[in-house]
Amino acid sequence: AMAGRLEPHLEALGRELRPPDPAVLSVLLALLAVAITLLIWRFVQGRRSSRKAVLLLGLCDAGKTLLFARLLTGKYRDTQTSITDSSAVYRVSNDKSANVTLIDLPGHESLRLQFLERFKAAARAIVFVVDSVAFQREVKDVAEFLYQVLVDSTVLKNAPALLIACNKQDVTMAKSAKLIQQQLEKELNTLRVTRSAAPTSLDGSATGGPTQLGKKGKDFDFSQLPMKVEFVECSARGSKGEEGDADFEGLEKWLAKIA
Repeated sequence: AMAGRLEPHLEALGRELRPPDPAVLSVLLALLAVAITLLIWRFVQGRRSSRKAVLLLGLCDAGKTLLFARLLTGKYRDTQTSITDSSAVYRVSNDKSANVTLIDLPGHESLRLQFLERFKAAARAIVFVVDSVAFQREVKDVAEFLYQVLVDSTVLKNAPALLIACNKQDVTMAKSAKLIQQQLEKELNTLRVTRSAAPTSLDGSATGGPTQLGKKGKDFDFSQLPMKVEFVECSARGSKGEEGDADFEGLEKWLAKIA
């Protein structure tokens, strides 16, 4: 009699313990995969949205500070070599809710890496400003600084968008963005070949071996980097001088895109 009373319960338990239908299991696994993908996407987007800084980098006298001032106020102003950072919120003109924090970093050789170390983790994007007039003379120094930025572990990990702003295009002797890109790729390729010793990180600690820039066995070009790299020609001074407007429509469009 006891066995008869337990039999329905045992049958129900057996049905619950029976392996699920393969079709149902496939659907459940698919839903689980979608949920995990959404969680990862939200995590990545959250990290990106927490990085609101656009760093202005470059050598001394490249025109970073004037670009910084023009973007914020539209007005020309006399500038001098910076020894500290300057920051301000930049609002995209066609979307007042979209904004980034512009940070102008010193370009002096003794300061630039320590300021990059301070702000690199917050960078959503980097504007690397090049003096298009002095470029032929400064190409090795420009490539050296850019190389140090590109092999930095934090920059490689976060892969902020990179814009090479070829400034001072109002001057007749200015080199074109295309020529600057070609020369930089050539110099960066040479640098990665000649760097046989293990580099050090920005804080001076060893990184455990040379960082590979680009693809092994191929000549370097910017398309090999983990971040998207673009080039624009611009003039912080403008073709009409101090009384006129700056000429950096390409830079403004790029900032609107990454904001």
